[in-house]
Amino acid sequence: MENLLDIGFLIESFPAIVARLPITIGIAVGSLIISLFIGLATALIKIYQVPVLKTISSFYVSFIRGTPLLVQIYLVFYGIPKVIYLVQTEYGLLQNFDVNIIAPEVYALLAFSINLGAYLSETIRSAIESVDRGQFEAAKAIGMSSTQMMLKIIFPQALTVAIPNLGNMFISTIKDTSLVFIIGVIDIMGQAKIMGFTRLAFFEVYIAVSIIYWILCIVVERLLVLVEKRVRRYERGIAS
Repeated sequence: MENLLDIGFLIESFPAIVARLPITIGIAVGSLIISLFIGLATALIKIYQVPVLKTISSFYVSFIRGTPLLVQIYLVFYGIPKVIYLVQTEYGLLQNFDVNIIAPEVYALLAFSINLGAYLSETIRSAIESVDRGQFEAAKAIGMSSTQMMLKIIFPQALTVAIPNLGNMFISTIKDTSLVFIIGVIDIMGQAKIMGFTRLAFFEVYIAVSIIYWILCIVVERLLVLVEKRVRRYERGIAS
């Protein structure tokens, strides 16, 4: 048993891995916030059939859904420096900007935001379209502007529909952050790998990191249940 599992090292690895938890949570939460804006904009472009932008948004969603997240991370990590270099050499812009100062966490945040935004766009679009069309017409009939209609009538109801899917995607994003170590971000998975290499004890650190991911996802699930209850209570308040 002693050769199979080093309990002492397993317990010892927890504090160092947990110390990297803010990076994992930061990338997951940050990408969720940014992707909500991307998803909402893309959804509204499709709903209102905006010329040209509709084609671009359809291509964006199709490309992201048709390629692995790992490839998208590499594209962002290696592509952005090339684009900045092109802008500097061909157009003379951003001359004083040093691309090397961009932290790998920024690339990870951007890659996850782009990925999650594509999936959220479909969730948000279907949630908005699930709202009874009669409520759109009723809002217009009482003189509401499009912005007022969306903020006061449509979004609260669409949010109730979208929350379960939003929650599932957020939990998936938390687990997917285990990929960011490939571009040098030392999150909880990265820290586990480093400790595993140091002591040549991978089994122990992967048990530790799996437990941390598991607990984190359980906490998020509980929080989402509370948020969903609160939103439904708010919706019933509006209806009454």
